[in-house]
Amino acid sequence: MPTAALRRSGGSLIVTIPQAYAEQNRLEAGSLVCIEINGDELKLKPGRQRPKLVELLAATPPGLCRAEGWDEMPAVGNEE
Repeated sequence: MPTAALRRSGGSLIVTIPQAYAEQNRLEAGSLVCIEINGDELKLKPGRQRPKLVELLAATPPGLCRAEGWDEMPAVGNEE
């Protein structure tokens, strides 16, 4: 199992991840990761951002049936 040394930055400790893992999971500086703490075990997983409604709609193929008045309907949840 590979090991890494912790470094201090301000009041935090920093650990680096292998470049191969970053490339495999398309991570770069500023990417979100999920942190799970279970006893003395720390687990990092790539964080996936949920697509915004506008992005999903933009990816919808043209010509699909849409509900009449769809564009005029008010937001009912956390749509952005």
